[in-house]
Amino acid sequence: MMFGRLRRHLRISPVLVTFILFVLLAEQLVKASSEYDPYKVLGVSRSASQAEIKKAYKHLAREWHPDKNKDPGAEDMFIKISKSYEILSNEERRANFDRYGQMDENQPFGQSQHQGFRSFHNSFYFDESFFHFPRSRDFADSKYLLHHAQYNSVVLPDSHRRPYLIKVTSEWCFACIHIEPVWRETVQELEPLGVGIGIVDLGYERRLASQLGAHRAPSIIGLVNGRVTFFHQAVVREHLRQFVEDLLPQRLVEKITDNNYLPFLSNWHVENKPSVLLFDQVPVVPLLYKLTAFAFKDYVRFGYVDQGETSSTQLLRQFNINTYAPTMLLFKENTEKPADIIQARGMKRQIMDEFVSNNKFLQVPRLVNQQLFDELCPIKQFHRRRKYCVLLITGEDQAFVPGNKAFLDFASANSKDVLRFAYVYQRQQLPLCQALFHNQATLSPQVVILERRSQAGKVLYRSVTGGWNGSEEDKHHLHEQLELLQKDPAYLSSDTTLPELNNEMAPMFLIQWMNAAYDYILQLYDDFLYSNWREMMPILSLIFSALFILFGTVIIQAFSRPPKKDFVEVTELTDITYTSNLVKLRPGHINVVLVLTDSSKNALLRKFAKEVFSFSGTQTLHFSFLNADKHSHWMPSLLASTPDAAQNLGLSDDDEESSDYTGHVLALNGYKKYFCLFRPVFTGDDPSDASFSSDASLSSASRRKATSLEVHHKLDRLGLWMERLMEGTLPRLRVPAWPSLDATMNTSTES
Repeated sequence: MMFGRLRRHLRISPVLVTFILFVLLAEQLVKASSEYDPYKVLGVSRSASQAEIKKAYKHLAREWHPDKNKDPGAEDMFIKISKSYEILSNEERRANFDRYGQMDENQPFGQSQHQGFRSFHNSFYFDESFFHFPRSRDFADSKYLLHHAQYNSVVLPDSHRRPYLIKVTSEWCFACIHIEPVWRETVQELEPLGVGIGIVDLGYERRLASQLGAHRAPSIIGLVNGRVTFFHQAVVREHLRQFVEDLLPQRLVEKITDNNYLPFLSNWHVENKPSVLLFDQVPVVPLLYKLTAFAFKDYVRFGYVDQGETSSTQLLRQFNINTYAPTMLLFKENTEKPADIIQARGMKRQIMDEFVSNNKFLQVPRLVNQQLFDELCPIKQFHRRRKYCVLLITGEDQAFVPGNKAFLDFASANSKDVLRFAYVYQRQQLPLCQALFHNQATLSPQVVILERRSQAGKVLYRSVTGGWNGSEEDKHHLHEQLELLQKDPAYLSSDTTLPELNNEMAPMFLIQWMNAAYDYILQLYDDFLYSNWREMMPILSLIFSALFILFGTVIIQAFSRPPKKDFVEVTELTDITYTSNLVKLRPGHINVVLVLTDSSKNALLRKFAKEVFSFSGTQTLHFSFLNADKHSHWMPSLLASTPDAAQNLGLSDDDEESSDYTGHVLALNGYKKYFCLFRPVFTGDDPSDASFSSDASLSSASRRKATSLEVHHKLDRLGLWMERLMEGTLPRLRVPAWPSLDATMNTSTES
């Protein structure tokens, strides 16, 4: 009214009146902003150190935390304290405030904050940031604030298990205040269902906002499987809920009736997953159930039964479903009887997650990839967490079905926490079977009990004798073996290194890629519809990157895949390589040397490479061989120069006079001048001859008897000796100086 009278009496134009109004508001805002001083809020001087600022902040934060302080103004004071600490803890923001009294790090230094009027002579421009009304952020929003590192390390990976709804906001945004009530109601509804919530402050997280493609506030973003989708409709609670539901992949939950429930439940042997049926009264699949299905899509198949439809009558009657409350049935191999059941009027997300998580594997799943093997048969860490994997190696033909079913019956009757039952198809996982049976063909089904010991594939195992045909005798024999295993962990007497399992689900990659491409095409169409070119750039970049990877990497590798290396490279110690591989070996490095002859070279080298292959990834180990026919004096000279060799190794006079060192292995530390010695041990034909330790001596009689055995049997215990070498438990023999490799020289080589 006052400005109306002023304009009538003074005949001032409307533009001038508006200009005067903005100037008055600006002056009040400048005055208000100048009164805010983060130093005064925290009670520190302008020369305070970061340690003093942090100490003051902690003290005030504890005092004014709304959960502890019941003062009505505690929440606003706590936010003001946090804001002051944000400014003063960042040296760039602090310097900006000290120089210009401004708090927004994104505005160029030295520029006026009052840039509401631009190009006055051409047009009148109004920017909402001109007002800079200080707005206290809702205290509940602080727990949802996202930072760049947190988004990439936590939110992005987690988006493959649940969708995220992210709001991009700013402190001086009027539209953000307008949508706040709807946003709060939506969060209260969707968060208990399992939807992730995030808030990005456009002022303080420019890097994250740029990564998301959000360049204005407010913006609402959906994130699923690492894919960003923008919300373009009116900010209404129902629209936001539908937006989240549309983010989820299609065909997550299958509609089940009397006509298709048997094929759905019987498909467990193809999908290798349990099945869950939800019975409810509503005609559409509840969002809560869809979110649960998305979280466990890699483990369980989900179906939905509408109890109100007449086509579900047989199902309700067969499983005796109570129609007054939602019911979940979980089926494994038995399609006639559920393995678990849960019923509750108020079905909560936590209840559903626990129910599915406790039943996400079949009773006897098939190992189809390495990830499933790692989850079912974890690596031993502590004695109490020991897990044994009982593995059936079988076939997929009809002739193997009775034996496979008998194995399932045995597993169901002998389920224990320490035992995990599984099976593999020999044709699909041939490298695994070859490693367990030493390249011997296994035509009949076999049962192997194994325990994983390392990430490199090291396992202890034992094959159950007699094979497996599913008879009562086989079940009784396997039960006895498992009882012995419980009493004596040393029952697993063999060891080997398993290769990584073949991924039998790899052919599904093309279908998954096509489904993902379909989703991206729909998103592109949506962005074209709304002309959001800046928001489309990350999607276009991702699509072109995926195409480049598909055609430039996958296809090329399919036609030019390098042969798989099964052996470790072993170099020969000669006059040229002797100095660099031993005398001048770098500190901390060890050279493992095999002694051989011309006649035993091929057999020993093959066996040696296989035994040490699992240790070849260690950067400090080098592998060589020494030809005793060329350098026959080196080993006797080395042992003769070692004062305690006879005492520590149990060498007899016959041993010292013998010149046959074939099959000996030495671990030489050239820098510290010591070595560890492996002496051949024969295993196999005579059990009494297999009881020697890895570094025990062989008598002359034993050596003569061993000549009838194959040469490569001399290295049968080398793998165990290598483990002791890595553990540092082998005896170390000190050497005053390394002998020369040249047989004609009697002098020693000094390091």
